[in-house]
Amino acid sequence: NNELVHDCKRTILAVHDVMDVIGGKWKISIVAALIFGKRRYSDILKEVNGISGKMLSRELKEMEADQLISRTVMDTHPVTVQYELTEYGETLKPVINHLAAWGFEHRKRLIG
Repeated sequence: NNELVHDCKRTILAVHDVMDVIGGKWKISIVAALIFGKRRYSDILKEVNGISGKMLSRELKEMEADQLISRTVMDTHPVTVQYELTEYGETLKPVINHLAAWGFEHRKRLIG
């Protein structure tokens, strides 16, 4: 029984760690957009419905600090900035795919 309680606490702690990194309203959506490849800032802004430019900038900075994404400044006029998942960020793909699959099923269940 003690082992069960210990496993439960460890699992909850691990989930909290995940939510610290990709929790909130926007980060999972940003990762989901980047699963499909490199994106410019303006592309992400269009694809992630409802996010403001200020919030997107903040989330991208945090995700870069957490080593989930990389930012590349292109030498174009005007300057183009591209974002992509890092190798570490790519490890979230199965998580996002499982969440999406669950979401599709949940929507079907509710809507029919």
